[in-house]
Amino acid sequence: MIKFFNTLSGKIEPFKPLIPGEVKLYTCGPTVYDFAHIGNFRAYIFEDLLKRFLVFMGYKVTHVMNITDVDDKTIKGSKTEGVILKEYTKKYIDAFFKDIKILNIYKADYYPRATEHIQDMVKIIKGLLDKGYAYRKDGSIYFRISRFLNYGHLSKINLQELKPGERIESDEYEKESAQDFALWKNKKEGEPFWETDIGPGRPGWHIECSAMSAKYLGQTFDIHCGGVDNIFPHHENEIAQSEAFSGKKFVIYWLHCRHLIVDSEKMSKSKGNQYTLIDLLKKNIDPLALRFLLLATHYRKMLNFSFKALNQAQASIQRIKDFLFELENRGFRKEENKDIHILMKKTKKKFIKGLNADLNISVSLTALFEMIKKVNILIAREKIGKKDAQRLISFIYSLDNVLAILPPRKEEFLSPEIREKIEAREKARQEKNFELSDKIRDELLKKGIILEDTKEGVRWKIL
Repeated sequence: MIKFFNTLSGKIEPFKPLIPGEVKLYTCGPTVYDFAHIGNFRAYIFEDLLKRFLVFMGYKVTHVMNITDVDDKTIKGSKTEGVILKEYTKKYIDAFFKDIKILNIYKADYYPRATEHIQDMVKIIKGLLDKGYAYRKDGSIYFRISRFLNYGHLSKINLQELKPGERIESDEYEKESAQDFALWKNKKEGEPFWETDIGPGRPGWHIECSAMSAKYLGQTFDIHCGGVDNIFPHHENEIAQSEAFSGKKFVIYWLHCRHLIVDSEKMSKSKGNQYTLIDLLKKNIDPLALRFLLLATHYRKMLNFSFKALNQAQASIQRIKDFLFELENRGFRKEENKDIHILMKKTKKKFIKGLNADLNISVSLTALFEMIKKVNILIAREKIGKKDAQRLISFIYSLDNVLAILPPRKEEFLSPEIREKIEAREKARQEKNFELSDKIRDELLKKGIILEDTKEGVRWKIL
């Protein structure tokens, strides 16, 4: 049974989706005022692991990730550069999609943009006004926290300790300043605005996610993810406005990942330790090693990024790749080893058991590397059959559907014609027909296939 730590309850809970076999998932996407950094990707990859595991376990997952393309930060950035908001955010949206492709992150089913869902936000705000949960002040509209009795349950804050009688116009603020927050901001000179039924202006940050999640997933859905920095005020405010409007529970399970630090220090531009994917690619790092590093620490633990740790991640991936290379290229006996099937079965059970326990990835990775160690011993003792090797290769790639840390499988690039030539060349070599053997080898070399003759048999690599 899958179990998750639910931030709302503060404890581990069995996962039971609202609709058996289906999961509705909402993850906080980028605010497109800058390029995403490794701290952002820590969250995106944790969410990707969650989604991939749910799919692996047979669930149909409907995934929504918002794109915040209008808020205080994006407006400030566009004004600084002297371009319209849409032009300013486009380059960061394009970069985001390039980055997630490089990092093997599954695409969401929907990427709603805030600027394209203004009317959905207006509908909720009108409903909150009608119900007395919202009020107008100086042309803006605010949510009245005192009316929502469950406020603070997610973040565990005590309303009695907060500063009384304040309204917050800014999208982001400190806990001790929290009071009534802006749902709709009055039109201001030099800022983008929309003419609506509730007046000219633009939305506050928090209402955006409530509107977009409800449109694509319904008023109640299974899982909402994000970083711990989103718990307050953003997610707390999402709950308040959503449940006040609908009268229904907003989200069943809240999952949050902890921060990433760099070399044991807080990441910041001023310290020069805030890395984007582009920064790291310029240093010739393997993006899949970065993915492994961001994946391998449990999502509720602090992750310390360092280049030493990145090198260790690279070594771990290389260990798997070397193992696959042996299985793909070494000559094996025909006789099968029945223990291989048992070993794969036990490994899969341990792999799933780890992820079932609140995505305890370390248990799952340990199971994988223990299997590799045991099989390598069997390979050295020549106790592996050809079919055993093929099954092991398929098994590794099946687990990688969850991890996504390996490059595409080599078989995908070899046509049946190429495989026949490799086999024909090996046969010619065994028959000591070296003229034909060399001819086929040269033909394959022109096609970008290098053959290596070893005592275990022929091996091949793709240029």
